[in-house]
Amino acid sequence: MATDPRHGYIVETPGVLGGKPRIDGRRISVQHIAIDYEDLKMSPEDICAAYPGLTLAEVHAALAYYYDHKEKIRADIEAGRKFAEDYRRQHPDRVR
Repeated sequence: MATDPRHGYIVETPGVLGGKPRIDGRRISVQHIAIDYEDLKMSPEDICAAYPGLTLAEVHAALAYYYDHKEKIRADIEAGRKFAEDYRRQHPDRVR
């Protein structure tokens, strides 16, 4: 498990969430926090309310990590969206 010392709460662990950066001790990825904050326009306090037990420090660490690695994380978000769209198109009977 690698911890980024600049973003103390953020770790990357092979085999957990596909090795994507996440909040240490949780299965909440930086990507999830970024989507909530930037795409859904949730405040850090709203994000904490959506994930019981999550602290403001953890949310801010995830956002700091996101802004330091924005290009890569946005590319991962877009790849996930494309995968979901393709799956829906190929398997319309399995997705409502």
